[in-house]
Order: sequence, then structure tokens, then C-alpha cells
Amino acid sequence: MLLIEKLKAVVGPAGWQEDADALRPHLTEWRNVYRGKTALMVQPQTTGQVSEVVRLCADANVAIVPQGGNTGLCAGAIPDDSGEQILLSLSRMNAIRSVSPDNYSMLAEAGCILANLQQAAVQVDRYFPLSLAAEGSCQIGGNLSTNAGGTNVLRYGTARDQVLGLEVVLPDGTVWNGLRALRKDTAGYDLKHLFVGAEGTLGIITAANLKLFPIPRNLQTVFMAVENPGTAVALMARLREELGDQLHAFELIPARAMHFVRTHMPNYCAPFEEEYPWYVLLESSAIAGTDAFEETLMRGIEERLALDIIVAKNRSEADDLWRIRHAISEAQKLEGASLKHDVSVPVAVIGEFVTAAEAAVTDYIPEARVVAFGHMGDGNVHFNISQPKSWSAERFLSEREALATRVYDVVAEFDGSISAEHGIGVAKRAHLEQYRSATELALMRAVKAALDPGNTMNPGKVV
Repeated sequence: MLLIEKLKAVVGPAGWQEDADALRPHLTEWRNVYRGKTALMVQPQTTGQVSEVVRLCADANVAIVPQGGNTGLCAGAIPDDSGEQILLSLSRMNAIRSVSPDNYSMLAEAGCILANLQQAAVQVDRYFPLSLAAEGSCQIGGNLSTNAGGTNVLRYGTARDQVLGLEVVLPDGTVWNGLRALRKDTAGYDLKHLFVGAEGTLGIITAANLKLFPIPRNLQTVFMAVENPGTAVALMARLREELGDQLHAFELIPARAMHFVRTHMPNYCAPFEEEYPWYVLLESSAIAGTDAFEETLMRGIEERLALDIIVAKNRSEADDLWRIRHAISEAQKLEGASLKHDVSVPVAVIGEFVTAAEAAVTDYIPEARVVAFGHMGDGNVHFNISQPKSWSAERFLSEREALATRVYDVVAEFDGSISAEHGIGVAKRAHLEQYRSATELALMRAVKAALDPGNTMNPGKVV
């Protein structure tokens, strides 16, 4: 009880919450699969306050669970059900400390909403490329802690690639200021990469120096129908030959996902009158001009790599096409229970992987409805499975582990990863031990033990 009062004093009257109703949305994740408990959520407003909270908890040997926008799908930001862990929300640390257009950089605190950072960059005629469906509510600290991906990874890389420097509160409360805005720095280990993707298990990211880019010009958005994922792979390879790094995004969408969107979201218009088995949504900077870009697309049809094409005539039409892609997860949720497997495989074998993984699933549950979609340009497939229409949600969800094993076994056969961009959290911790080598796991645990010997920083997650 004494610790609780000390923590409240550090963050002040507006910086803590213990009301059950107010805490409820912070104690479960988007799918409502995992639920936790906490006696107190603190919401510090400065790095100094975070440091003092962490120091107090470390001295008392009490665990802390950092939380950003809580949009994750692996329960990495949810406390356990003991009620003994302190939840630390970064939501009040939401200041953009500085923007440097000439250095193409922006210094932002961890609680900044991703969409707000995108807008701040636009205001100085710059571009922050990290973009994902939850950008209106996710926070940059959480994006970095999970090494989020999103739709622009093909051109700009994951969240890890957007970082110049970090400020991190270590498990003993020490503050590491690594906020250098340098493009080149080979002075020792690149420490920032320890914390990107670590899901708060090694320290709490409180601020980041982020890379900015020129605003893409002549951006073209295209919706294409294709025969199968294998054909889509060949189409992407052909387009990259023509467009090079100007191809920003290449998203794969199955007919079943389109059906779910049309069924549950009637305001979304289907791009084509005819139904096709698979679709691709791509975005590119047409630096050679619109005519040359469309000629490139038409060659795709001539080579039988695409069945039909729609090119957005303006930004409004482009936004409509992207809304279809971003609506898939919500539409699938409305269709019933679903199991989500965020995986990656080498781009060249995506078609073979989808075929093999679907066969493994339907061999076990013939009525299972596979919805495989995602960021094809970087090999990231959201291999989701919706419950059979004749099954109850409870019966379907009871097969969670059996289905995950079947999907992940196929991922392993293709030398892929069981987590592409959503992290490990609680949901995939056991699977990480199964699908990573003993040497890799030993290295991860050695890093964890070196930085957090008391195991007070988001314990029970990742390793």
C-alpha cells in the first residue's frame, strides 16, 4: 500500500487511475481474448516521472507493464491476472518536442498518436511513412516496442527503420538518452535496436528521434484482380523491375475478405462488378508520369499477370480503395470468431505457403474459412481463420493451439517467422520457444537478464 501512495505522489492527482470502470479498456486487448488486473495505472507526463516510477517499483520488486495505445493483438501490453503488476500508460507523454525539416527528423514522445505524427510531418512538407490501420489510436512508443510494420514497409521498412535515436528508461530507473539525430554513427553497439521490438521487456521507450522523408509526388493507387497469390508474386516482381523503389505498397486481398467487407460494411463499394478470386492493392510514385505508369500496368494484363485493373483518379478514390483494405479485420470480427496468425515467409514462396497452410487447416477442419491477406510486398501474411458457419465460437476457439501449430509448422517449412509485425507478447511466447533455436533463445534470455536482472519489466512477455 505504501508503494501505491508513493507512485500516486510521483505522477500527481491527474496521473493515476484505480477506478474499475476506467481501467477496464486497459486490461484487455482488441480481441478480448486476454484479460488482466491491476491495482493502479499510472500515467506519467515526463521522463523524470517515468524514471521515478520505475525506480520505486524496482526497489519494491514490483513488476511494471508499459502500455501505449493498446492496439496490439498478442497481449504484450496487458498485465497478468494477479493484480500485483503496475500498469504504466504513456498516453500523457504526447508532445512533439521538435521538428527539423532540413535534417528530415522529428523528436516525439512515446505517447504521440501515429496519425498526429504523420500530420505534423505534412505541416512542414515532409512525410512520416509508418502507416497502419490503427494509426488513429496507436502510439509511437508501442509501434516501436513491437517493431510495427504496416502498409509502407516495401518502400520504407518497418518501425525499426524509421528511428534515428531513442530515450529509454531502464529497469532500474536510469534514463538512457540516445536521442541523437544522426544518419551515421558507428561508435560502439547500436543500442537503440535492443529496445525496438523488445515489447517493453528491456526498458520503457519515452521518446524517439524519427526519420522524415520527402512527400511522395504523383502517388498512384491501383486495385488489380489476379488469379492467385503466385501470380501476384510474379506481378510484383515485374512491377518492381519497372518501378524500382517507387513501389510503396503491395497488398494481397482474397475474395473471401472482399465478401466479408461487402456483407458487413454496405457503405464500401466493390471496385469491380465481376468477382475475382484474388486482388492486389498497390501504391506507387509514378515519377515517369501517369501515362508511363499506366503503360506499365497494362503490360501486366498483356502478360496475363493481372485480370483487371482500376486506377484511382484522385485522392478520394484512392482513400476509398484503402478503406476496403483497412476494413478487413473489422469485417472478419463481425463474421464471428477468428484466429489470427501474423506470419512472414520469403516473398517468392507466398503463393506456395498460402496453398500449403490452407490445406493443413482444412485437412483438420474442412469447414474452416481461411482469410489470408496482408503486406505481400514484404512477405507478411495475416493468415487468419474464421469459424465454420456450423460451429459455435467456443468450439472453434478451443482449437486455437491445434490450428496455430498447423499454420506455424508450415511457416517453419518455408523458413519463415511466426511473428511479422505484431510481436510475441503472451499469445506467442510458447510458440517462440518451439520455433526458435536454443541458441537464439539463450541469447535473448542473456540480454534480458543483463538489463533486467530483477525481471520487473513486463515479465511473462516474449521470453
